[in-house]
Amino acid sequence: MLKTLINAFKIKDIKNRIFFTFFILVVVRLGAQLPIPGVSRDVFTAWFESQTSGAFDFFDAMTGGSFTQFSIFALNITPYITSSIIMQLMTIAIPKLEEMQKDGEDGRKKIREYTRYVTIALALIEGFAMGFGLYRSGSLMHNSALDIVMVTAALVAGSCLVMWMGEQITDKGVGNGISIILLINIISTIPNDFKVLYDKFMSGKNVVKAGLAGIIILAVILFIVIFVIYLQDGERRIPVQYSKKVVGRKLVGGSTSSIPLKVNTAGVIPIIFASSIMSLPGMIVGFLGKTPGGIPGHILATLNSSNWCRISQPVYSIGLLIYIVLVVFFAYFYTSITFNPLEVADNMKKQGGFIPGIRPGKPTSDYLNKILSNIIFIGAIGLIIVAIIPIFCAGVFGVNVSFGGTSLIIIVGVVLETLKQIESLMLVRHYKGFLND
Repeated sequence: MLKTLINAFKIKDIKNRIFFTFFILVVVRLGAQLPIPGVSRDVFTAWFESQTSGAFDFFDAMTGGSFTQFSIFALNITPYITSSIIMQLMTIAIPKLEEMQKDGEDGRKKIREYTRYVTIALALIEGFAMGFGLYRSGSLMHNSALDIVMVTAALVAGSCLVMWMGEQITDKGVGNGISIILLINIISTIPNDFKVLYDKFMSGKNVVKAGLAGIIILAVILFIVIFVIYLQDGERRIPVQYSKKVVGRKLVGGSTSSIPLKVNTAGVIPIIFASSIMSLPGMIVGFLGKTPGGIPGHILATLNSSNWCRISQPVYSIGLLIYIVLVVFFAYFYTSITFNPLEVADNMKKQGGFIPGIRPGKPTSDYLNKILSNIIFIGAIGLIIVAIIPIFCAGVFGVNVSFGGTSLIIIVGVVLETLKQIESLMLVRHYKGFLND
């Protein structure tokens, strides 16, 4: 990895792309500190700390602390991520969008345009909800309708600006812009997380106990990182043989290829979906400022991840079982809408390809379905292991950190993908140099 970066800085074009990406990220982090006029940060921070929903912690990590700061980038890239997922689902459900997706670069540009419109709509809804919530709590300067409009406009403008900067990174920088911004947001919260771990396990202890605690913490983090790397890079290669055929007077074909099926086919999406569904009731109640008691209160406590794995309240860990079921379900669901074994089998048949020992057509599709089902289950178990470790630590030891589980999957995935793109840019550069010579 270090060697790739060193070599990249030797090539002027790639070096300029890296510096451009760095400049945009600096602007993003500066924007995360700019407050929205007319809103008291202290009041909003106090409200945030009074909430116990794990969703707000993850949401704040995705925004790089912009949410708790209630800056103009408080919504950050979350509306864009949500709109991208919605558009991906709609592409499967709506035939016209599916055709557009297959219509080459022009179709994909149109879908990206629709994604921007959905992003603005979601930002308007979320911005108004937050502005109205602050109005109800009396946290705005004049507590008037104009203040609500001002807060909504600032949040929408901030979200659109971050979306635009992400697209600029994609076009003129390195990596996927939105993913890079998400990465730097999560990384920005890590120093504070290490401080939390230090205060909890090392501060005030003697040298031996503090050192042992530090070694254990580093070992757990290292294990999770290595595990996530294997989970992200792991794949099952299905061999494909192409039959020979006569074209004109030549005999072509007969090559061997493979279909790479990733172990973690759905990425971090199952965890995001499951976490969103589990935390949505708590978020709604938090914004409304109501704390229900009785059975509704116990249901909300069961859905709240901060109550799981607590020895004093084991009944609330039922929510963890529901969470695991949802992760497995969404792993299968998301993969089923993004990978179509029947379509792959038909394309292979048209091109004269076949899997050795498997007849073309439906038998190939059934074989891919069987292999895919096993791989999805293994990937889902891997996701659950990564997600449960920080939940277990929070429940048993009372330590809440944002870089565990989902965040590490995002960090590792984005870093690996960005390095691959840098390597591909270097490869293209060498090819161009060879042709120019």
